[in-house]
Amino acid sequence: MRKPLAALAALGVLALALTACGTTQTAEPTSSDTPVASSAGCKADTTKTATGPVTLKDAFGGEVKLDKPASRIAVLEWQQVEDALTLCVTPVAVADAEGYRTWDTAEKLPEGVADVGTRQEPNLDALFATKPDLVIVEANTKDDAIIGQLKKYGVPVLATVGADAKDPVKQMFATFDLIAQATGRGERAEVVTAEFDKHLADAKSAVAGASPTTKEYVFFDGWVDGGNVSLRPFGTGSLIGNLGEQLGLVNAWKGETDPAYGLGKTDIEGMTTIGDASLFYTGTADPASESFVDAAAKNPAWASIPAVKEGRLHAFPAGIWTFGGPRSAEQIIDAYVAAITK
Repeated sequence: MRKPLAALAALGVLALALTACGTTQTAEPTSSDTPVASSAGCKADTTKTATGPVTLKDAFGGEVKLDKPASRIAVLEWQQVEDALTLCVTPVAVADAEGYRTWDTAEKLPEGVADVGTRQEPNLDALFATKPDLVIVEANTKDDAIIGQLKKYGVPVLATVGADAKDPVKQMFATFDLIAQATGRGERAEVVTAEFDKHLADAKSAVAGASPTTKEYVFFDGWVDGGNVSLRPFGTGSLIGNLGEQLGLVNAWKGETDPAYGLGKTDIEGMTTIGDASLFYTGTADPASESFVDAAAKNPAWASIPAVKEGRLHAFPAGIWTFGGPRSAEQIIDAYVAAITK
């Protein structure tokens, strides 16, 4: 079970992640300077890649200067890997390639991309052996240790922020747009943004036309540790919570959440306070842990929750990365619509 590194200090709980059922096809990486088509959408892409020098400010105001848009990028966090692939740029190196392929397949990572270790401790020698022209990282501050370590190698570093509970969708696109600027793929980013806006608008209409028992809900995931069930509700400041609100649903979780990812923590008894709200949860089966829903079902308090008693406990499809980019967000939207309109 895993979750974004930036949330570890804020929540201090076990790491957790979601898998995804990929529907895109990715081309093999290349050693040339030409971005590679990465998905079914990219195969039909006709947008142009900029060719001139690039100067931009990263998420912390640091200046990044490139003689030309980056094409040989190394990426050390999964949201940013997904973003690059959506922009039709295949990285030459990523951190934990196997983990990405398991937990985030909104965009499929091709075979042959170098795996340079874990997201927590990437192998920098292996990373720079791939000769990247830009390294993309996710950091908590401008003084994050990984930024300083990478800059010692003399390769430009683009620091991004993983999330912001004040406006998670805006932050998602801010990261996406930074990567687009750095790779000269701004025209492609505009197309993807327009596609997302239409996707969201169509989904709003579908939800507005539905007649669910209630539009109140709580989305959660969880884990089992030593026989104890820990649950993690996604508040309104989470990406998945914010998207639910934008669809016209009402997030019933009112407990404390962290300021970056909008995530809370509770137990089974804590979940009995949500009233008549429906319950949605990740349907991902974590091979390293017992099913938290199965474990919760053994507790009599779980059965007392109205949504459980009335059959309004719905698993989202396995494979939705709740901390991803625009394509993951579209998967989240589709899952809400399916659960509300069934």
